[in-house]
Amino acid sequence: MMMDTKRINRFFLLATGPLLGLVLALLIGGAGIAWTTEVEGLTQDTNIPEITSSIGKELAQAEEAAKLTASSLKETAELYHKTTETMASIKKSAAYTANRPEVIYNKRITSKLGTPYQTIQSDNIRIELYKINPGTYKGYAMKVKLKSPDAMKMTLGKDVFGGAETTLQAAKRHGAVAGINAGGFADSDGKRYPMSTTVLDGNYLSGFQPTYKDLFFVGMNHSGQLIGGKFKQKEDLDKLQPLFGATFVPILLNNGVKVTIPDKWKKSPLRAPRTVIGNYKDDQLLILVIDGRDEKGSSGATLEEVQAKLFNLGVQDAYNLDGGGSSSLVVNGKVVNKPSDGQLRPVPTHFLFFK
Repeated sequence: MMMDTKRINRFFLLATGPLLGLVLALLIGGAGIAWTTEVEGLTQDTNIPEITSSIGKELAQAEEAAKLTASSLKETAELYHKTTETMASIKKSAAYTANRPEVIYNKRITSKLGTPYQTIQSDNIRIELYKINPGTYKGYAMKVKLKSPDAMKMTLGKDVFGGAETTLQAAKRHGAVAGINAGGFADSDGKRYPMSTTVLDGNYLSGFQPTYKDLFFVGMNHSGQLIGGKFKQKEDLDKLQPLFGATFVPILLNNGVKVTIPDKWKKSPLRAPRTVIGNYKDDQLLILVIDGRDEKGSSGATLEEVQAKLFNLGVQDAYNLDGGGSSSLVVNGKVVNKPSDGQLRPVPTHFLFFK
């Protein structure tokens, strides 16, 4: 027991020794330990009311500025709408003014043709059909406004060089809304070939053949404009950029002037069914298809009568296409004219029109 007590005293002596040493050192060094129980008070900021007032004023100013901005935006929006309406009105007026000469010119043309008995209208084309009956012959006039170059094409009979089919067959097969027969032809070895220079899709089907005698070429360029005439050199025709076209005789009008008709074409035959294509100054097309009983020369129209009719209608350029039993006019899947053969004749080239 004595031994255990000594051990415990020695343990506490060793444990408290460092602390007692530290206290003695502080006392000897003169350092003091001070304890305080006072808590430093918080100081109140006396500027808070002024800051709050300043912020309030700034918010009021911001609100006023926002109201002014909103008012300005509203006025700007109203001005924008008024300006837009004004510009739309100006645009409409400008379009009307720009189209007015065309409208006036078209009315002048229509007044000479009369009232169309059928009209076909689409984004690509406008077709108006008229009946013509000056007393010596009967027929039809078809005025065509091509709004797109794709609205008119030339096709080969059965799409084969040397093939032939009626205009009705060609129109139905290609989905055309209207069609007429085109150039002349020659038969050989059971096939029917287009006469002389013939262009399809910009290509010369049998090469270029210089104009001889009274033959001419007539067709359309890439811009959808009627082109034609006599050409001695291929380069001369190439300058017009033909897209398609065919050949026949003779030319009736050139730049609004009557072209002298050779005597042999005046008499052989004297009268006949006719198909003629021409254009106006605004590039509208006029097609005449004249009826006749046969090709014996006793019915139909003379070339001089057709020429005079076209001249009086204000046509600029006009070309006589293949006639007689070849004359055909098809519209909306129906044959409009009365073919002199009693039925449509298969021919190698057709001018077709598309909606």
